This record gives sequence, structure tokens and C-alpha cells, in this order.
Amino acid sequence: MTIPSEPVIIVGGGQSGLAAARAALAARLRPVVLHAGAEPVGSWPDYYDSLTLFSPARHSALPGLAFGGADPDRYPTRDEVVDYLRRYADGTDAEIRSGVRVTAVHARPGGGYLVRTDAGDEIAAAGLVAASGSFGNPYVPTLPGRRDYAGELRHVASYRRPEPYAGRRVVVVGAGNSAVQVAHELAARSTVTLATRGPVRYLPQRVRGRDLHHWLDVTGADRLPRRLIAPLVRRPGVLDDGTYRAAIAAGLLDRRDMFTAFTPEGVVWADGVVEPVDAVIFATGYRPALGYLAPLGVPRARGGVSTSHPGLVYLGLEFQRSFASNTLRGVGRDAAHVVAALAGRLSGAGRRSGAGGAARRARVRGV
Repeated sequence: MTIPSEPVIIVGGGQSGLAAARAALAARLRPVVLHAGAEPVGSWPDYYDSLTLFSPARHSALPGLAFGGADPDRYPTRDEVVDYLRRYADGTDAEIRSGVRVTAVHARPGGGYLVRTDAGDEIAAAGLVAASGSFGNPYVPTLPGRRDYAGELRHVASYRRPEPYAGRRVVVVGAGNSAVQVAHELAARSTVTLATRGPVRYLPQRVRGRDLHHWLDVTGADRLPRRLIAPLVRRPGVLDDGTYRAAIAAGLLDRRDMFTAFTPEGVVWADGVVEPVDAVIFATGYRPALGYLAPLGVPRARGGVSTSHPGLVYLGLEFQRSFASNTLRGVGRDAAHVVAALAGRLSGAGRRSGAGGAARRARVRGV
């Protein structure tokens, strides 16, 4: 296989970027990981303090390194995940540059890409892996009166701990794992309502004595293609061992249908009741943080491989190829798939251009 002389740039140094780097090295490419954060551990240090994985340690590892620890069936904490990714990054031979934010990617006329960073560098790349995740692009729905609301309004991306909300009236918006977990921990100190579009849908944490992820693995459900699994999970579900369901049923955690508007002091509930509210926390998900690809227009892709821009692949998008695509346990499979496609493309391009002669003449700054 013809190996391109220029690097493959991987944008993002979280779990997706690290999995991509490992796969790229195995494909004999030269990966360079550009990560905006202080160290290549993704966005995990910025999640709320009490966060634990919803999958056991044995089902939460990237390729090539077991999660470790005395109990493989425990649910690792946020800080354990950070430590794990730190070990994973330390064990890779890929070049990783932290504190480097990619601001724009341009296609080059002769093939490949020019990657611009916030430091003013321009890096010529044979190919690009967009593995920047979505944490940097939290989604907050637009509701009437939002700009006039004088209380605290934030996305769960910037929530850390419950103590600042003690004694306050708080509404948490969302029906997924993070929304319910945050609302439940706030309820011990605050008056909390979980606002959702409909009833919370619960999924059993354990089935026949085994964690649900064991069954997703052994049945192959974790690997079902997107076209089969996406229609089944249109609504978010909450993994629950019974704690959250019992709290809502007992009134320890209030749940109401989503409010329809903000007032300057609070919210208007679906039944027309107007209530003062001190803080609203949206746990309404994220959108892919891909603003740096804007110069390319709207790249089209299938299964994480661009069909409109040769040499561009994606990693870590929700339901990219399967139910587990944007998780620690699933991103390695997707990495192998998209990097194999990328390597095949670059190998063919190298042969057509005389083993990458045009690429070698391209100007490279910052590599």
C-alpha cells in the first residue's frame, strides 16, 4: 500500500480521536491529533461531578486497553474515565497536540485538506477525521420569553454540583439519563420538577441478573445498523435500577409536562399555571460540533465516510453506524471501519498521483 507522506489530521482528542489514532497507526498512516483541551481526555473533565457511566467497566473500554479496576461490573465515575483516557493517550505512538483548536478546514484543489488552527498554523493533510464530538455544541430549544427570563438558565453541560441550588426552585428539562440523574440529586436539596414532553421511559439496568449492556453485547444488538435501531429509540430512555421510577412515583421528584413559555420570573406550565422559578437546567442533548467544516459546504456522508469529500471521515456521531457509535464501547468498531475506508482512499490517491508527489510539494506549516 502506498503511504501518503502528509499526515492524517484527527480533530478531537477524546475517546473518538484516540480510537481513530490507534486505527490509523494500524493502517500505517501518520495520525496527528489536534485537541482543543488541555489534555487528550475529551470533554469528560467538564461533565458534572456525580456522573457515572451507564455501562459497567467491562463494557466501557476502547480497543487495546481494558478499563481495569478490581470490579469489572462497577459503573465508573467521571474521574475514572478521565484517568482511563489519560492512560490510553499515554500508550499511543500517535502525535497528539493539546491546546490546539481547529478553526477551519479547506479542500485543496489537488486533493487533501488545509487545516487552520487558532494559533494561525496551516497544516496540509492527506485526510481528515472529524472526531470533535458534540459537547462543545449543547442544544437549548427556543421557547417564547426565553430572552426575558431573569433567572438562571443553563445547559447541563455547565452544571457541576447540587450545592449552589440548595433551597431554590429548579426545573430540569429532559427525559434522558443526564436529566433524570441531575434532577434526582438536586431533589435532595431543592424543590425540583423534571419537565418532559411525555412520561419518562425506563429501561431496566439489569436483566436476569446481568447488566443490560451484557445482553446488548451477546445478542449483537449493540452492533445493529442504524437503519434498524434508530426507529426503535426515537424517544430517550433512562437506565434505572428502580431508584428513579420510585422517586417519581412517590413524589420525591416531581415530573410535569413541558412548560410552554418563560416569563421574566419563571415559566408557564402546559395547564396554564404561571410559577416563579429560580433556575432552569436544560438536559436536551447536543449537536455535532463541526463548525470548522463550514468552508466545505455541507459534506454528505454514509456510515461516517463522506460521499462528497474524498478523504473526509467522521467518528463519534450518535447512531453513526450503530446504537453504540458514540460510546466508549462502540467507537472502536466505527474507527476501524472509517479509517479502513480512509486508508483505501489515500492509497488509491497516492498511486494516481505518483505516490503522493503533488502532496509532498504542498506547503506545510505547523507540522
